[in-house]
Amino acid sequence: MDARETPETMLVRPLLLKPQWMNGLSERLLVSHYENNYGGALRRLNAIRARLAALDWARAPVFEINGLKREEAMAAGSVILHEVYFDSLGGQGDDPPTGREEPPAGLADALARDFGSVAVWRAEFTAMAKALAGGSGWVILAWSERLGRLVNHWAADHAHGLPGAIPILALDMYEHAYHLDFGAKAAAYVDRVMGI
Repeated sequence: MDARETPETMLVRPLLLKPQWMNGLSERLLVSHYENNYGGALRRLNAIRARLAALDWARAPVFEINGLKREEAMAAGSVILHEVYFDSLGGQGDDPPTGREEPPAGLADALARDFGSVAVWRAEFTAMAKALAGGSGWVILAWSERLGRLVNHWAADHAHGLPGAIPILALDMYEHAYHLDFGAKAAAYVDRVMGI
């Protein structure tokens, strides 16, 4: 939580990546995605939390409680996954990415341990993302303490995920993540992001 946030209100995190360094992802796409989708999810989460704070829990109809809590889970998931997504893109240092960046040594070792090699992990993750083309959702690399390993999993929406898993890398496969630059060519977007 940011130092300026209260438990009731979360603030949009600054966009740390430099859009001009995202070879093949336009600044227009990245800023629109960040401001409209990530920022919109955070504003929605804050509005839902405000409604929940004012709710008379003893008198509220069950459909209202159910609906608000379901929407809270989806908005919170969207916020968190978008933050992981933008962090995953890189481009936050002093030098532009060189192209097809490799994972840091510790992560590369863990990927090799749990998938056989970084190349096998990359092939599985990329294929999962391309399988979502024309649909919606997320492809996520996460650490599962319960399973004792890294896992790739998909999420049909912002509220689906492997219980207890910590997302490390998230690839947004909703059309808003790629349509401005790639139109319906989701596979080209996946290849570009995986190249970054």
